[in-house]
Amino acid sequence: QGEYVGHDRLPHVAEYRLRVDDQLDLVYRLTREETSTPYRLQVGDEIQVESFTDPELNRSLVVQPDGTITLRLLGQVKATSRTVPQLRDELEQHYMKFYKVPAITVTPLKVNTKLEDLRAAVDRRYGEGGQNRLATVTPEGTISLPAIGSVQAQGLTLPELQYELNERYRQSGIEGIEVIPVLLQRAPRFVYVVGEVRLPGRYELTGPTTLLHALSMAGSWNVGAHLKQVVIFRRGDDWRLMATMVDVHAALFGKKPCPPGEIWLSDSDIVIVPKSPLLAADDLINLVFTRGIYGVFPMQATLSFSKLSTL
Repeated sequence: QGEYVGHDRLPHVAEYRLRVDDQLDLVYRLTREETSTPYRLQVGDEIQVESFTDPELNRSLVVQPDGTITLRLLGQVKATSRTVPQLRDELEQHYMKFYKVPAITVTPLKVNTKLEDLRAAVDRRYGEGGQNRLATVTPEGTISLPAIGSVQAQGLTLPELQYELNERYRQSGIEGIEVIPVLLQRAPRFVYVVGEVRLPGRYELTGPTTLLHALSMAGSWNVGAHLKQVVIFRRGDDWRLMATMVDVHAALFGKKPCPPGEIWLSDSDIVIVPKSPLLAADDLINLVFTRGIYGVFPMQATLSFSKLSTL
């Protein structure tokens, strides 16, 4: 019955590295893990300041964009980058100018607002669902994400990109969330086949493709193709032009089952199937004589059979 499922072959590449126009789905997941360092207040956090000595000092406060809170008798006091105990001790020290025992208590009401803002930016639960963000690698090799901006993605593997994104979010002060990049669609890859083939043009590489695969996609070769000197042009990683010439004549005519010219093609390779010397000579004769000299100076000859019969 054959094996219609196919063989369990090795991976196409040992590790896939992202490239321009790759499409990514970045999934945001709350970790709910305990942080290793004490939490420090951020802009937008809400706290409750209370005094058992003077209830008039009690109030709920939101950390302002400049990182301060406004308190009675003290005015503006810096609150960001401080832990709750540190802020309490500072307020206690400031209020001792007015009270013998201020008895200040600081209670966090709403914290980690940067995380909440990030979740709101990537929330798609009312659309396609989940907390994620779609991104395409730009021509400069980057992707742009909320809170951290532009991040280099080209040339990285998915695990490397995941580490880079999580580290960038951690450095920006957003903890408790993990970003998992998922490759949705690879950038299109093409090979170009020109010359003596039936359907010259551009063909997409949807899987590992060899030279014979490319000739098959182009509708096979034409009669008169010089299959012993097929040329492949390729650009290196530094955009330098490289070229090679291969012989697939014996393989295509069933004389050599494993030809050395059956090479793997890469993205943007150009396959040129030239004309055979005989076909090139025929074109030369047609160009120089039929369309050239004879086209400009037509030659006419008349043969009389009546005169020939008298001979």
